[in-house]
Amino acid sequence: MARPRPAPSALPRRFRPVRPWSGPHAQTLLGKALRRRSLDGLRRERWTTPDGDFLDLDFTADPDPARPLAVVLHGLEGNSRRGYCLEAYAALAREDIAAVGVNFRACSGEPNLRARAYHSGETGDLAFVLEGLRDRFPNRVLLALGYSLGGNVLLKYLGEHGEAEPAEVSGAVAVSVPYDLDAGVRRLENTFLGRQLYSRYFLRSLVDKTRLKTHLLDESVHLDAVWNAESIRAFDEALTAPLHGFASAEDYYRRSSSAGFLPHVRVSTLLLHSLDDPFFAAEAVPRPAMADNPWLYPVVTERGGHVGFVGGSLRRPRFWAEESAARFLAGVVRAR
Repeated sequence: MARPRPAPSALPRRFRPVRPWSGPHAQTLLGKALRRRSLDGLRRERWTTPDGDFLDLDFTADPDPARPLAVVLHGLEGNSRRGYCLEAYAALAREDIAAVGVNFRACSGEPNLRARAYHSGETGDLAFVLEGLRDRFPNRVLLALGYSLGGNVLLKYLGEHGEAEPAEVSGAVAVSVPYDLDAGVRRLENTFLGRQLYSRYFLRSLVDKTRLKTHLLDESVHLDAVWNAESIRAFDEALTAPLHGFASAEDYYRRSSSAGFLPHVRVSTLLLHSLDDPFFAAEAVPRPAMADNPWLYPVVTERGGHVGFVGGSLRRPRFWAEESAARFLAGVVRAR
């Protein structure tokens, strides 16, 4: 079966940031502050993974089980009920698409049962979820939307499948992806707010989660270095890399960065990224690889911050990334 390509009308309209809050940090922080805090009708399921762990999935209300279903992946230390996920579910519903948010391991409010956690290159759990959804819903169109780390996981997964039939996904969207993980970490290390605001926020959460599962960790994890980590790189060197079979943080970043997988994607995929993303330097955006693959639809804006893309007004904000993602995925469905 031919793989669907959306019509040009499904591509994003121009992004106009809310005035006067168009700067990168304003967009990033407003995106967190203004997106919705709750959504009625979410139903949680716990799925047992092949290694005896669990994943918690949040399904939206689904009165028509024949509707397309979009899998939504959150970012670093997020969860499936963060504001950007909730806005995505609402935007998808307006396009008659149901959704299921996947909580990565230990991200649903409970420690997971194995030493391993999640990371930017972990695609096995996504494959497990997609295969399970296909078994349960053999006739539904499956779609995918990933934010930041979740977008990196999604693009790496799609690229790993390459020319093979891409494990049931008919269309995808990736928002604010750190395509080169080493470059992303350098950006956080080398900017004042990156170190003092964003990195500290993530590190506090990562270290707190590690404290809850020290009894599961072996000598390969350098716990003293974890407790003393002052950067994401130091944390990844001490825990993420050894826990998941990488030789070092550098090896983890090299093998898990989605930029190297972009040439192999064979699914209609929208890429939304802002050049002023405070988590990722503009010069590190892999624009040649984006342009060279006809299955990719890159939309690179001047403004938008990281998972920001707030338009409209402060009283009536519009969330361009979610609206654009839902419209694109609906276009994929119509093209089938």
